[in-house]
Amino acid sequence: MTPISIPMGIRAARRAGKLSDTATTTFTLVGMSMPSFWLGLLLLFVFSHWLGWLPSGGKTKGILSFILPAVCSGLMLMANSTRQTRSSMLEVLNSDYLRTARAKGVPEKVVIRKHALGNAWIPILTTIGTSLSVSLAGSAVIESVFSWPGVGRATVDAVMSRDVTGTCGLVIMTTILYVVLQLVVDLFYAFVDPRIKSQYAGAGRKRKRAA
Repeated sequence: MTPISIPMGIRAARRAGKLSDTATTTFTLVGMSMPSFWLGLLLLFVFSHWLGWLPSGGKTKGILSFILPAVCSGLMLMANSTRQTRSSMLEVLNSDYLRTARAKGVPEKVVIRKHALGNAWIPILTTIGTSLSVSLAGSAVIESVFSWPGVGRATVDAVMSRDVTGTCGLVIMTTILYVVLQLVVDLFYAFVDPRIKSQYAGAGRKRKRAA
């Protein structure tokens, strides 16, 4: 969902106040406000029981069984990423360095992709990492709705059966995945933000001069 949400946020920021921006803002508001279990039940009713296009749960039909859980899990991530991308891009689109780049004749696509987005990545990556972590923690609800045999449903079953050992093990594993995910997001900061890159480059030059 992230490859879709970021272009949506950029387009909404570039067309702030217009119809496409209003539609994107409405979509993100609905996506962020809708509970995952309610959305899961709605998807099941429409696409499984009413239209009969997709299976209602489990792994009964191969890759088709992934569609509804993936959409339900990714909608909140997509809404949060789109909203944060729009907000971050609005902050930098009118910056002086963008005006300078345009005045030098740099193509608008390069200005947006390299200069504007390059300086707006930090809050976007933070939102993506936080949303992924929340999705990881909230997978128990989605997996229970769709009868999906995953870690979240295994945790619920362990709690309901009062399996203390299994519950502790699954919670510890989820916590480790959460911490690793946050660490990966922090490492990405150094690759996407030119200001952090320049700090590392400056520190490297000072070490070479000192040596």
